Amino acid sequence: MSTSLRSGLAGLVLAAMVAMPALADGLKDEITPTGKLRVAIAISPAGGAFWSTKTEGGYAGVPVDLGKAMAAQLGVPVEYVVHQNSGQITDAASKGTWDVTWLPRDPERETKMLFGPIYEVADATYIVKPGSAVTNFATLDQPGIKVAAVNATTTMRGAIAHLKHAKVTGYQTYDEIFGLLRSGEIDAFALSRDQLNKMAQKISGTKVLDETFKKTVTAVAVPLGHQQALAFVTKFMTEATTNGTLRKAYDDNGLKDSQIRTE
Repeated sequence: MSTSLRSGLAGLVLAAMVAMPALADGLKDEITPTGKLRVAIAISPAGGAFWSTKTEGGYAGVPVDLGKAMAAQLGVPVEYVVHQNSGQITDAASKGTWDVTWLPRDPERETKMLFGPIYEVADATYIVKPGSAVTNFATLDQPGIKVAAVNATTTMRGAIAHLKHAKVTGYQTYDEIFGLLRSGEIDAFALSRDQLNKMAQKISGTKVLDETFKKTVTAVAVPLGHQQALAFVTKFMTEATTNGTLRKAYDDNGLKDSQIRTE
């Protein structure tokens, strides 16, 4: 082997050795700039594949467990950044307050964050108040009907597009809407069917409508510009779907009967 060829190969090896730590440092700077993995979560009593719940010891939920597993893989502590809904998480995407999240994806949010693999596909519908004469979408979509949704969410945008006559109003929290539905101050609430079924068990006389107005997809996400972080979380979720991590997160959070629906 010629001296020039040996020198060239040595240069390539040295460049690769230098580049590898730089790539690792670049990922670290993007996904754990504070030395912790800051996971944005939204709190609701309903739980589910997206919502998390407050517990005596901290927080519980599929995003909570996935965040913990991701932090362990990165070798850093996890920190949960709590929000009232997914709209607040979206609004904070450009503020540098969180590093990764799991939330419903739609075209508007794709302009504000980078999404990885979808891990949940949910049917969005409505629950109607106790004693309501509403039985389907046609009888719901009437002037004077008051429909609630969690503010600035994918489901709220879907309900506004779906209903031509009923009025859709956004509220900050699930708890607030729960109270309004129970007292009869609103006629209906738009949300995913699995969560509304749980709500129906708590408020006697309510009914979850059979029809579906929107398919809501939930995915892992990172702030805009974090391409290395996106590559990492994409790999993490792809592996989590096949190695049992995602299934365990579902099972440990009351979703043993829920199928993992990916696209």
